[in-house]
Amino acid sequence: MLHLLWIAALLLPPLTESYTITLQPTDNLTIHIKRATNTPSQPCNICAPKCNALSLAISRGQKVDYTFDCSTPEKYFIMEVNRTIDCSSGMCPLNISLQPTNLHGLNRTFSWNILTSKNNGLIFGFSGPWLTQIDPSSQCPDHIRFKISTYVHDSSYSIGTFCRNGTITRIKVQERGVIALSLPWNLAIKDPGISITNRSSIKSLSIVESTFSQQSTVTLLSANYPDPFPTNEQMTWKFNLPENHAAAVQFLNHTSPMCVKKEENVHYYLPKPALHKLTDSQPANILQNFNLSLENCEVDTQKTAHPGLSLKFNITVQRSQGDQLYALDLTKEKGLVVHIKKRFTGRTFTPVCLICKAPMVCDSELVLEGGRYYKISFLCEQLSSLMVTAEKVIECWDLKTCNSRMPLTIPQTLIDFPVQLESYSWKLIAPENISNEIVSKSVYLQQDVVDKPCNAAAVGFTYDIFSSTNKDTLKVGAFCPNGSIEKIQLRDNVTITLKTPRNGNPAKLLTHDLHVSFVSFIKEVSIFTVSPKTEDMIYLETPNYESGLPDYASASWSINLTKKQSAKLKFGKDKMDISCEKGSAYVNIMEQKDGSPETVRREDQQLPSQLNIYSTFWVNISNCKPWTGTKKLKLQFCITFNQISPVLKYILIAVGLAVGVVLAVIATICCIKNKKKQIKAPVGIYNSKVNTEAPRRQAFFKKGKKNNESHIYAVIDDHMVYGHLLQEETNEMVPEVDVYQPFEGPMGNAPPIPLINFPNGSTRVDVKEESIKEDIEDRSIEGAIMDEPRSLSMKNNDIYVFSQSFSKQPVENEDTSITYMDDTRSGATTPVFGL
Repeated sequence: MLHLLWIAALLLPPLTESYTITLQPTDNLTIHIKRATNTPSQPCNICAPKCNALSLAISRGQKVDYTFDCSTPEKYFIMEVNRTIDCSSGMCPLNISLQPTNLHGLNRTFSWNILTSKNNGLIFGFSGPWLTQIDPSSQCPDHIRFKISTYVHDSSYSIGTFCRNGTITRIKVQERGVIALSLPWNLAIKDPGISITNRSSIKSLSIVESTFSQQSTVTLLSANYPDPFPTNEQMTWKFNLPENHAAAVQFLNHTSPMCVKKEENVHYYLPKPALHKLTDSQPANILQNFNLSLENCEVDTQKTAHPGLSLKFNITVQRSQGDQLYALDLTKEKGLVVHIKKRFTGRTFTPVCLICKAPMVCDSELVLEGGRYYKISFLCEQLSSLMVTAEKVIECWDLKTCNSRMPLTIPQTLIDFPVQLESYSWKLIAPENISNEIVSKSVYLQQDVVDKPCNAAAVGFTYDIFSSTNKDTLKVGAFCPNGSIEKIQLRDNVTITLKTPRNGNPAKLLTHDLHVSFVSFIKEVSIFTVSPKTEDMIYLETPNYESGLPDYASASWSINLTKKQSAKLKFGKDKMDISCEKGSAYVNIMEQKDGSPETVRREDQQLPSQLNIYSTFWVNISNCKPWTGTKKLKLQFCITFNQISPVLKYILIAVGLAVGVVLAVIATICCIKNKKKQIKAPVGIYNSKVNTEAPRRQAFFKKGKKNNESHIYAVIDDHMVYGHLLQEETNEMVPEVDVYQPFEGPMGNAPPIPLINFPNGSTRVDVKEESIKEDIEDRSIEGAIMDEPRSLSMKNNDIYVFSQSFSKQPVENEDTSITYMDDTRSGATTPVFGL
């Protein structure tokens, strides 16, 4: 017998514990146990008493014992407890309780169907914690979820789905309402915290009342969302705000119906009524309790494809600045645009901060144009989460009308504004033939470099300076006050951006002192004028340092020294460290006085390790076109300034006098030798009746050598006549052009820029890559080698005169007389050598 019982136990499925449900005749409720949706495929049945049932219904007055033939029935079955409450019979007010209390083991949904008379409304109250609305497809963190519905002409409409811990304290519906509370199988609560009261008609589909105890943002949905809102119905939200707080409304998403009569609208009571469209900007900075009502039109129900009316929106309540207004007087600021916006913090959530230019016209970003007067208010917890940026455009189209120097000013109203001025930009716009000049009168500029960075917190602000054309923009550099750069000249359009550090002192903006002017065109990308005041050492770098100096660009620095100063120039590296595809890159250093030597280095040569200079000098850096993918030209150099002591001054004077004496002695010896040569019998051919001036281009002799006798040979040396014979004997080449001599004339104010000679005969500085490429491809002329721009520049320079190449054949049988030809262009008779 025991053996048979043991076999039967193995064959029968395992049973769960036994449950007993007893309903009293007066309970007025029913319980349904049924299969859940999306259940596992394994079988599980209800045993009551046979194990073959898939559902179980228990009515009032019944007592039922049941169990399940599986160990996890919560995966297969759910329980629904439905109760009807008729408030018209005097059952309300009523606090809802969960009955029966011993229901557990399954996911449960308690539903209360509340009825009242046709002309009455129902109020569902929720004790703490209050409710917060969620999307119908979302889940609550604690898996306890409320759903509230109402009826219109026997059609059910969902007011919304809610979780605990929110701001919704009461929901009112008309005539009939349903409250459904869903609980997980392993959780039991004693009191759902729901009360029911019947009141007079609410004349609306529903009223949702939300009470804020602190600042927060909540999301609310229209009834039946995301399905269409009922036709010709109205839904209202009432918002109660704490003291010293304000609210803002933001519509996140909405759909519009196809109306037959009337229009859908949004009504506000603030407390005065205001009508808005769904597409309008919604009110903000609302300082008192207010109502919002969504009203639907009469919808064309035949066009079912149309989405209908739906609305999703946010209500943000934050501490308020009250009704305080801040003035921004921009009436005299022509061309100025001011942005007030949220500062980027990198946080995933920051409190909403709105800017208002009217009592309730607010947005997260405000754009204000110059020429007007504004009164600004804020709905913001902390104004430090906002920032102000401004941009002013200054244009010049004719140098005659805008050549005066103008200060770059910041309106005092922006300095006094409670939101920090993050940046202020000036954009200088002019045609290509006009350049720009930036001058600091009182506080010279320091360039922000790695070896000597700017301390923005100490000085209060920094400058970023950009130069731009229609195609490219390069960053000239970053600068701050209290340096040695007195003036910056820039060839192209300029943008100067003043930037302030976070939580900086606005009073330091008063020390800002920059002036700009439009000047005649310069060829270099930039020219810096450096006049050291108190600095013993300054650091400088080429424009666009991070990306490298543009191809064929040139930049110059004029370093001003007093008579009591000397300078020590040192570069940051030994070579330029670039490889040129076209042209050559140069560094030129020259003192700005007559007869000064010039230090020139090419990209493949070593830069000077150190130079000692005793007067004002130029530094010029000119770029080539580097090979694609190779390093770009970027150089840093520093200048150390020293005071010249009186002893050193006298030593230098003595050295200068000694050098002068030596030169005088050498000159005297050369004169004596020349006189001795003149005693020898000269050999030469001279015809006094003809003009012996050699033919040449008139442009080479602008000073007019016809007016003096410097071109007449008094004596022709033997080498001038028999030079070709000496060449044949010695096999040495006699140069056909003059030898390059350094320029020893007056210096002037122009920097020592290497000139680039092009096949069309023009000489340009800082030529763009496209122009050079066209000249090289269109014309092929021998000798126009870009690797030696300094030598090529002499070809078109009046200082250097090149003789014509004469025939190298013997002259014994040639006619050496000179014939005359009429030059009809000038009307003069021009001698022409017979060749």
